[in-house]
Amino acid sequence: MVINVIVISGPSGSGKSTLLKKLFDEHPGTFAFSVSHTTRSPRPGEKDGVDYYFVSREDMEAAIRRGEFLEYAEFGGNLYGTSLMAIKNVQKTNKICILDLELKGVKSVMKTNLQARFVLIKPPSLDVLEQRLRDRGTETTQSLSRRLERAARDIEEASVQQLFDCIIVNDDLQVAYAQLTEFLKQVFAVDCKFTPWLNLYPYLYSLENHLNTCSYLPYFNILCICLLPEDFRNHLTSDSL
Repeated sequence: MVINVIVISGPSGSGKSTLLKKLFDEHPGTFAFSVSHTTRSPRPGEKDGVDYYFVSREDMEAAIRRGEFLEYAEFGGNLYGTSLMAIKNVQKTNKICILDLELKGVKSVMKTNLQARFVLIKPPSLDVLEQRLRDRGTETTQSLSRRLERAARDIEEASVQQLFDCIIVNDDLQVAYAQLTEFLKQVFAVDCKFTPWLNLYPYLYSLENHLNTCSYLPYFNILCICLLPEDFRNHLTSDSL
């Protein structure tokens, strides 16, 4: 199985966006966000297909009924969602797709056949999270309370249901970043700094889907093993003994 999507989740104030920015900055050309769809109107400076795909509510609801969306939700009277098309558009660029989703979206993706791995970024405590949100100076008393209640609920649910492959407590940015890149190294069987190897995997995923329809899949699996770095092939061999 070739993993082609990494789903990142975490409450506002967990440091998730900072970690992802660092990942993108240090590995340009390797990762990309999918572009979400929305029914809201574009804001000044926003471009269709870059910031969002701006569509009518009627068109988006029809696409949802046709099963074209991995996940969707409604905020402020507008629909937002991630389409299969958006994922495929990232794959065409030879990059690893990153999805930044709330817990509801994570659970929706888990119900699909998307071959993904799931990472939760969480604060060391709700007290720390509250202080981080207060330091932003953008929250009202009511919005702060809602965010903290939702964060507590989501973190508890994620822990009880064991939804994530990797849970990172972001108490120190450098430590959390090291844990994230180590997880990606394990997922892709190669260190993140080897960009050409990472970029090979979306191609293998597309080829695997094609070969599933014919009789060549066993040969493809052998090819994938041969293409792996030597140290990882040795690791696979030792595990099978």
